[in-house]
Amino acid sequence: MGSEGPGRGFGSGAERDIDDLPRNNANYTALTPLWFLERAALAQPDRASVVHGPVRYTWAETYRRCRRLASALARRSVGNGSTVAVIAPNIPAVYEAHFGVPMSGAVVNCVNIRLNAETIAFLLDHSVAQVVMVDQEFFTLAEESLKIVAEKKKQGFRPPIFIVIGDPTCDPKSLKYALAQGATAYEEFLKTGDPEFNWKPPKDEWQSIALGYTSGTTSSPKGVVLHHRGAYLMALSVAMVWGMPEGAVYLWTLPMFHCNGWCYTWALAAFCGTSICLRQVSTKAIYTGIIKQGVTHFCCAPVVMNNLINAPASETFLPLPRTVNVMLAGAAPTPSLLAALSIRGFRVTHTYGLSETYGPSTLCAWKPEWDNLPLEERSRLHCRQGIRYTALEGLDVVDPKTMAPVPADGKSYGEIVMRGNAVMKGYLKNPKANAEAFAHGWYHSGDLGVKHPDGYIEVKDRMKDIIISGGENISTLEVEKVVHMHPAVLEASVVARADERWGESPCAFVTLKEGSNSSDDAALASDIMKFCRERMPGYWVPKSVVFGPLPKTATGKIKKHELRAKAKDLGPVKKSRM
Repeated sequence: MGSEGPGRGFGSGAERDIDDLPRNNANYTALTPLWFLERAALAQPDRASVVHGPVRYTWAETYRRCRRLASALARRSVGNGSTVAVIAPNIPAVYEAHFGVPMSGAVVNCVNIRLNAETIAFLLDHSVAQVVMVDQEFFTLAEESLKIVAEKKKQGFRPPIFIVIGDPTCDPKSLKYALAQGATAYEEFLKTGDPEFNWKPPKDEWQSIALGYTSGTTSSPKGVVLHHRGAYLMALSVAMVWGMPEGAVYLWTLPMFHCNGWCYTWALAAFCGTSICLRQVSTKAIYTGIIKQGVTHFCCAPVVMNNLINAPASETFLPLPRTVNVMLAGAAPTPSLLAALSIRGFRVTHTYGLSETYGPSTLCAWKPEWDNLPLEERSRLHCRQGIRYTALEGLDVVDPKTMAPVPADGKSYGEIVMRGNAVMKGYLKNPKANAEAFAHGWYHSGDLGVKHPDGYIEVKDRMKDIIISGGENISTLEVEKVVHMHPAVLEASVVARADERWGESPCAFVTLKEGSNSSDDAALASDIMKFCRERMPGYWVPKSVVFGPLPKTATGKIKKHELRAKAKDLGPVKKSRM
């Protein structure tokens, strides 16, 4: 990181010490997760690193392939100050890009494959992507996106290096089309690189390693910039807080394009684990991975596990052959879901975080004394978001106006704020958003929460999602927990709907379980409201229930902004009563 100390611009006043010993090349080097790969290739050269269908690489092979990628990029003047966009599902090339791209000095930008061409065009233009690597099935999407950028830039458009990634599990037609359009095959591109490339770590650990854009739950994506120091610390932290052992077998149910796979891309190299890639996530694929490939760990949003426990018997394999560790984040799991998973033999670690904090950065750290509690009480405690990760130095719930911490009473609402090495560098080319996000020396999450007497935090809602009904605040998450308990409900999301009497009232959007009797929507909606009325304050009860599938992002987050728009289209609730 040079001789200026951690971070840039931290002032000139050095703290007093017992000595004046300087840092030098023997006792100091910038932190970067890239060293994990070099070590894995040395420690376990013949162990499987990445498995995808018929493709299987060892750690020695992965290290050589990543050096080839770095070398091939460097030979084309892609390095410091460059961005490489990767548009692909969970395949080996995406894993390799997390090492090979920063080994060249460039920044890796993994793009959400569910975005439309217009949004991807914005990202490619905003990040000035010098290289676009795209999976063969998404080539036309990338092609259309680049045409949009070209039309916007006119004569100023500089076509990026266009690389298509072939996949032996896919129909070869899309690969042939991409090659016919002049794209370079990924494997041919690697052949132009040196497998013994002498890559250099960053001189400064504040150097950017990854760029990721905020998820589709917001209308204006922002480019989240992460540094090598944070990636190194979080890669170790995510494995440590989970108790992940050396040699773990990890199933990629979580997209690697989401917060760089919550840093498990880098962590698996540190712990010499094995990545099992999944192009598409399904209940059958998850159980197959557990039974046939020895999967010990995977991450996902609660919606994936909800589908898992409600799958037909023909797609499930119970009892599990071993305890399977599941890390949940992306949305708050309900107590009923946690209880169901525990009964089935899944050991759940509940976490919470954001793109701006390298993915999950808090967890509900389990306490041994909870083991003796009734299942319902254990699940209630477990659904809290807990305490900070080891690599996050600051976490609190504060009054957003005064920044004073709220009382630890489990009732007083405040904004969840963070600070430390696990917080992003900032938003790319967005000084206004950075000023707001980092106001008063904390990162502002925009999430409302409470702090319990034991110091554990609990998310109650997004600040923009809170419902104000008759002057009373209603947490949509609390309402959702109860709606989820109804025997006919598979998924539920609650938003505010205009109400002529109360200003706003809860509107529940519900997906029913397969086999539920939905012949009379009005009767079922009435039954759900009655069910809720018996279990919550009257003003919390949804005044309207809408049935149908819920819109989601690629990582399983429900797009509440779309549901709010639907609720607005419904118009106000007439003469609502508690």
